[in-house]
Amino acid sequence: MAPWSLSFVLLLASYAVASNSSATISTVSASAINSSTPVTSSTASLGSTSSMSTANMSTSGVATSVSTTSSMTSYLATETGPLTLPISQYSFTPFPTPTLAPEPPIFPATDPLYPPPVSADPVVVPDFAPAWAAAYTKAISMISNFTIQQKVNITTGVGWANGLCVGNTPPVGDFPGLCLQDSPLGVRDTDFVTSFPAGITTASTWNRALMRARGLAIGQENRMKGVNVALGPMMNMGRIAQGGRNWEGFGADPFLSGEAAYETILGLQAGGVQATAKHYINNEQEWKRTQESSNVDDRTQHEIYAHPFMRSVMAGVSSVMCSYNLVNDTYACNNNKTLNDIMKREFGFQGFIQSDWAATMDSLSPVTGLDMTMPGDVTFSSGTSYFGQNLTDMVMNGTISMQRLDDMATRIISAWYFLHQDEGYPNVTVSSFNFYSPLNREVNAQSDHYLIVREIGAAGTVLLKNEGALPLYKPKSIVLVGSDAAPPVSGPNEYSDQGGDPTGILAMGWGSGTDNFTYLVSPYEAIQARARVDQTSVFWNFNDWNLANAGNSVIDIEAAIVFVNSDSGEGYITVDGNAGDRKNLTAWHQGDELILAVAAQNNNTIVVINSVGPLIIEPWVDHPNVTAIVWANLGGNEAGNSITDILYGAWNPSGKLPYTIAKSPMDYPAQLVTGGTAADILSINYTEGLFIDYRWFDAQNITPRYEFGFGLSYTTFEYSNLAITTILPADYAQMDLVQNWENGGATPIAEGSTTALWLHMPAYKVTFNVKNTGTLYGGEIPQLYIHHPPSAGEPPSVLKGFTNVEVSPGQTTSVSITLSRYDLSIWDVVRQGWAKPGGTITFSVGASSRDFRLSGTVPS
Repeated sequence: MAPWSLSFVLLLASYAVASNSSATISTVSASAINSSTPVTSSTASLGSTSSMSTANMSTSGVATSVSTTSSMTSYLATETGPLTLPISQYSFTPFPTPTLAPEPPIFPATDPLYPPPVSADPVVVPDFAPAWAAAYTKAISMISNFTIQQKVNITTGVGWANGLCVGNTPPVGDFPGLCLQDSPLGVRDTDFVTSFPAGITTASTWNRALMRARGLAIGQENRMKGVNVALGPMMNMGRIAQGGRNWEGFGADPFLSGEAAYETILGLQAGGVQATAKHYINNEQEWKRTQESSNVDDRTQHEIYAHPFMRSVMAGVSSVMCSYNLVNDTYACNNNKTLNDIMKREFGFQGFIQSDWAATMDSLSPVTGLDMTMPGDVTFSSGTSYFGQNLTDMVMNGTISMQRLDDMATRIISAWYFLHQDEGYPNVTVSSFNFYSPLNREVNAQSDHYLIVREIGAAGTVLLKNEGALPLYKPKSIVLVGSDAAPPVSGPNEYSDQGGDPTGILAMGWGSGTDNFTYLVSPYEAIQARARVDQTSVFWNFNDWNLANAGNSVIDIEAAIVFVNSDSGEGYITVDGNAGDRKNLTAWHQGDELILAVAAQNNNTIVVINSVGPLIIEPWVDHPNVTAIVWANLGGNEAGNSITDILYGAWNPSGKLPYTIAKSPMDYPAQLVTGGTAADILSINYTEGLFIDYRWFDAQNITPRYEFGFGLSYTTFEYSNLAITTILPADYAQMDLVQNWENGGATPIAEGSTTALWLHMPAYKVTFNVKNTGTLYGGEIPQLYIHHPPSAGEPPSVLKGFTNVEVSPGQTTSVSITLSRYDLSIWDVVRQGWAKPGGTITFSVGASSRDFRLSGTVPS
C-alpha cells in the first residue's frame, strides 16, 4: 500500500512512438515490450504465441555488476525512460479458464470458504476452477445491462480519502462497491483489532498450521469490520538484507515464502475476506521504489520472485497488487509480460489485478493487464484519474475494446461472488482518515486471537545460542537491560504508522504494513508476572546510552538479559536517517556496545533481539559471557509474553531462521542501491540470479554466522531410516503431460500451464524417523533440500520441503515430505516451460541448510 503523501516524477514516454500498426493481446500472448536489459528506444510491440522467446527476459541477466564490497551502493541511473504502448486500437480475447475435472482426494473442487484441512505434509491440491466458474457466471449476468460508465466505475477507485477505507470503489447497480484495507498483519487504521506477529515471524515458525491459523484470524477480523479486500499477504523476497519492508514478508527463500503465502491466503479467505498477493513484482527495496527498474532474467523471475505469487494463485487468491517499480524498463502496473503472460496466462489467475496506491502510470494499462486503479486518482487528491473518464473515452473511441472493459469488471465482481460477499456481508466499520470516529469502535473484532498471537510469537522465536543458560528455572535474581524490554514511553501507538524511533519493545516495523495496537505486552511486564510466581528479584535499566551504569547494574545478578532491536519500514517515513531501508545491519541505540558493557560484568548474559531482519552480531556473539541468544523477531500484541514463554521453557524453541545471518554485510550477494537524482530511474540489476541468500553462501563457500533454516531447541533430535518411494499416478486425465515431463519434455505454452494440477500432484514420498534424544518435549522442523545435477545450473542446495513434528523424550515418530514434479523442475527459457533436468537429482534432509542428517537419490 501507499504512503500518506507521495511525490512522483512521472517519466512517461510519449505515446507517439514509432508504430503504424495495431497489436493484439491474445489469450496466450507473450510480450516483447520489456527486455531484461536497459534500452534506449521507446518503440514497443506486442507479440503472439509464435514470437514467444527468450527475448522477453534474457537467460543470463544483465552484464553490469552491482558491487558487493559495501552494505550500501551508490549507483548512477542508466535508464532513459520507461517503455510504454503506442496509441492504437487493441483488440482483446478473454483468457480461457483452465479447467480439469477434479479427482478427489487429490484435487477436490474447493470453495474458498472451505479450504482443505491444513497439513504438515500437504498432499491435497485444491481446485478452485468450479468456484471461479460459478462466480464468473453471476458476474457476467450482473454487468450485462451496465453502461460503459458503470463498468468503468467498477474499475476506478473513488480517490484518496474519499471513502471510509484506504481504498474504495463506488456502488454500481446491485454491486455495493468494495472496501480495500491494509495491512498484512491486521486491520489498519481502526480500533479493537489484533496486532498479529509480522510475516517474518510467521515464516520463522516453519509451521503451516500456525500460518493458516493466523491467516484465518486476520480474515475474520477483516470481515467483522466489513472489509472486502485485505491488502495482504506481502511476499516480496528478502533479496537485500537491509530491505525496509522485508519484515512484512516471509524471508529470503521462494519455497518457504510460497508456502507461507499459500497457507495465509487459504486462511484469510476462509475467514471471508478477499486476499491480495503483493507487491507484484521485484519490489525488494524502498529507495526510489517508483523510479527504479528491477532488471531480472526470465529464469530467475520464474524460479525465485514469481514463485510465491504462483502459490498464491493455487490458493485461490482473489486479487494481485502490482508494484511501484519498473520491471525490465516497464512499470510493473503496465507490464504485459508479468501481468498478462505470466500471471493471467501462465498462472491462470482468475481474479483481478489492482495497482498499488498511485502506481498506475498509463491509461493504456488495461491493455497490459491492469484491472483496477487504486486509490483512483493519478496522485493523491489530484482529482484526475488514468481510468475514470480517460478509460471511458478510450473504450468509446475503440482504443481499448469493450471486451477488455467487460473482462475487467467481470474479474472484480467475480472475486466478490467468489468469496460469497453478496450474502449478508457486514457493513464497513472502519474510518481510516478519522481514527477518533466512533465507527472505529463500533465492532470489537479481537475475539480470542491473542492466543494465536502469543503462540506464533513463541514458535517464531529462534534460539541461536544456548550454553546452558536457558530455560530459566526460578532464578534468584535477574536484571533487564535495554529500552527494548520496556513498554513504549508514550504508549504503544506513539507514532503514526509506528513511524518513529522505538522507545520500548519493537513488535512491528513501520509503514502501511502496520495496524494500531489495542494493547502491547512488554517483556518487562511479562517477566515481572513470572517473577512474582517464582519469587525472583527483578531489576531493570532501560537506559541504552549510559553504558557504565548499565554495566554496574548487572554485577552479582544471576542472569542479565539484554534487549536490543533494529527497525525499518516503508519509504514514505524516514526514521533516524533510515529512509525505509536500513542504513546498516547493526543494532539500534548502540546495542552492540550495550551488550558488551553488560557481558563485561556478568558471566550469564542473555541477549534477546527484536529485529526486522538480519544483523551483524560479530562484535559480541563469541563473547564467553554471552551464554544465550534469543532471536525474537516481531511478536505483535503479545510480544513480551511470547519471549517470556521461551526464556522460561513454557515453549521449547522450535523456530528456524528464514534468512541467513552473515558475518559481514559484504557476504550478501545483493546490496541496497542508492544514489540518483530526482529525475533518474535507477537500474537495479539482479546479477546474482538464482543465488540469493543461502544459495549464494553455499555456491561461494562463504561461512555464515547462522545459516538459513538454523534454530536450536532445549532438547535434541536424531534422524534415521530414510526412504523415498514413487507415487504412481492413477489413470489420470493428463497422463500424456506426465509422461512428456518424465521424458524430459517441458510444460506446454498454455493457460494455467504452471499451476496445472498434474504438475503439482504428489510424485514422490520421502519418509524418515525423528527421535527426541533429549529430556524435554519439543518440536523439530525437518527440511528437505534438492541437489540438481551440475548441468542444471542450479545452486548447490534448494529448499523444496519441510514439515514440523512434536516429539516426547525418547519417542520416535515417522515423518513424510512429498515432492511434486514441479518441485524437481527448472524453468527452461528456450521452451518457456518447466522441465526435469537431465542427470541424477539427489536430496538431503536435515535441521538446516547446512545440517544435513540424511541423503538420498530421487528415482529416475
